[in-house]
Amino acid sequence: MKNDKKILLASPHMSGLEMPYIKEAFETNWIAPLGPNVTGFEEEICAYTGASYADALSSGTAAIHMGLMYLGVRKGDVVFCPSLTFSASANPIIYQGATPVFIDSERESWNMSPQALEKAFDKYPNPKAIIVVNLYGQSADFDRIKAIADAHGVPILEDAAESLGATYKGKQTGTIGAIGIYSFNGNKIITTSGGGMLVANEKCVIDKVTFWATQSKENAPYYQHKEIGYNYRMSNVVAGIGRGQLKVLDQRIAKKKYIFEYYKEAFRDLDELEMMPIAPYGEPNYWLSCATINPECEVRPKALLDYLAAKHIEGRAIWKPMHLQPVFKGSPFFNHNPEEPSVSEDIFTRGLCLPSDTKMTDADLDRIVTRINWFFGAASSRY
Repeated sequence: MKNDKKILLASPHMSGLEMPYIKEAFETNWIAPLGPNVTGFEEEICAYTGASYADALSSGTAAIHMGLMYLGVRKGDVVFCPSLTFSASANPIIYQGATPVFIDSERESWNMSPQALEKAFDKYPNPKAIIVVNLYGQSADFDRIKAIADAHGVPILEDAAESLGATYKGKQTGTIGAIGIYSFNGNKIITTSGGGMLVANEKCVIDKVTFWATQSKENAPYYQHKEIGYNYRMSNVVAGIGRGQLKVLDQRIAKKKYIFEYYKEAFRDLDELEMMPIAPYGEPNYWLSCATINPECEVRPKALLDYLAAKHIEGRAIWKPMHLQPVFKGSPFFNHNPEEPSVSEDIFTRGLCLPSDTKMTDADLDRIVTRINWFFGAASSRY
């Protein structure tokens, strides 16, 4: 129908619980970086995740940057990073003048392949750090990855930008690596409109990151700087939004899971489409419901996404792997199985993200499912 409302991929979902914190920030005129909401948000993230210390920053990307700096990544160093991720996972490696080495995915979780990671160590035995991403809200297989990393004495920076609230064997993601980061961008499972958080179990990490993120201002009676600093702190207003959002995180996770399972049941008999696999070792937060088109089907994701867009339904392509990105052309890449096409490239070629907005109704979900079923029925008749 022409009057169908637009169904969004994943939009901000305010709870109303944000307003008291924002109101207090305005009434006290404490809207700049630092302040009671910033401190409160950091403490509440720690209470939720089990992290010992947290530092609220301007973005998840800033948190990765600060994390790499703390781990000593410098010009000429090598950093391992999954290929199947958003570019924000890899860009801070370049900020530090280091070289990214991209690691393929495994099919079981779409996350970093331990098998490919082992191969990368064979050629690059001394990387400075490993960035491990929990893709689309699902944890990587940390027991296997940490065993490899620990054997080589290399720290893990856990990019949990998409996985706040997800667990790995009962442990909250973001707290498994030496340093963890979260993102509160507008489309994340909770949002502060923009913002991020760095967590660690050692106070010295937070103290140093806070120093760098506050322009590296020395404790002096005047502005003195011995190191280059960054303007990366979160504002008191933004942190207030985060405090209200955190109160409904479990509700958002429950709705995201409901959406994923709705799709999985609805497409159970649709041979052309398969939902993203859920690994048995943890519980995702189901940030985005992703699927792949059967390789024997001649339809490609773009055709389905274009059809849905024409029906006012927003989907998205899977992240284009970093080793295929022009900006990273020539960067080393290690395949999960050299005898086969890369897993990350195959997922990108056949995959798409379905609408996962927590404000969707069952009627919205039924409309999406009906459209997709019709599309594949019509598409099959054309081939």
